[in-house]
Amino acid sequence: LLGYAVGKWGMHSAENTGEARVRQVLTTSFKAPEYQLLNNITLPYEDGTTQIDHILVSTKGVFVIETKHFSGWIFAGEKSQYWTQVIYNFRNKTPNPLHQNYRHVKAVRGLLDFLPREQIHSLVVFTGEAAFKTAVPKGVVYLHKLTEYLRRFDEDVITLNRLQFIVGRLECTRYE
Repeated sequence: LLGYAVGKWGMHSAENTGEARVRQVLTTSFKAPEYQLLNNITLPYEDGTTQIDHILVSTKGVFVIETKHFSGWIFAGEKSQYWTQVIYNFRNKTPNPLHQNYRHVKAVRGLLDFLPREQIHSLVVFTGEAAFKTAVPKGVVYLHKLTEYLRRFDEDVITLNRLQFIVGRLECTRYE
């Protein structure tokens, strides 16, 4: 039982570490008023809720970001239901984070139904020491490539007024 508790705490701690690293990169590299960052946001979804690590609302689009703080080797397919993490002789199947983030994107799209679908982007960021042993799936980046990836979106598609409206709608709808 103690091992289970320590293991759960360790996993939770690692997730928080990864989220803190992503938050630091985003707040350092992407400044207001063109960018607004919402962290750890829980939104209504279907018959329940969904928890989103980060939503970066910008004049370039809305980025729904899932953070994974993994180590070891990652074997992944964009459409696979599960990905495999290998650390020495230990193999762990984990749900595909792209599918997890798709649920988050659907929740955001539901609230921001006035935005064209192509202005809401899904992104999974790997912050740990993990190395992909398969091709890195589309929509997944390592933390050290996050800023470069987001800077590729260089066309303004959302006005500053609309950006503030989006942030307000997300803030008013989120659960505490």
